[in-house]
Amino acid sequence: QVQLVESGGGLVQAGGSLRLSCAASGRTFSSFTMGWFRQAPGKEREFVAAISWIDDTSDYIDSVKGRFTVSRDNAKNTVYLQMNTLKPEDTAVYYCAAKWSPAVTSAGYAYWGQGTQVTVSS
Repeated sequence: QVQLVESGGGLVQAGGSLRLSCAASGRTFSSFTMGWFRQAPGKEREFVAAISWIDDTSDYIDSVKGRFTVSRDNAKNTVYLQMNTLKPEDTAVYYCAAKWSPAVTSAGYAYWGQGTQVTVSS
């Protein structure tokens, strides 16, 4: 079993930055590909970014490329999502998730955190 706890959300003005953290416990963190997802009010949850456990390969949805950066610190069992140049459309609950597959895709996540709210004001 893996427990994931997100933190770092909050209210920020457009153009600002936030760094989300996701702390993992319960299993070998370094063996998991970690993903970030978000869900805005009235919308389906969408994949944002992922980082592989094999070689730290990462991928992002087009709307955050160049603004968001996913990284991991295996010594701290933590994955991060650095979000820069935030836009009001980035407002959502952000979730981290874990899976065993090394593929940095949106599918196959077995474990999920409880989410952290990010609100970007215009």
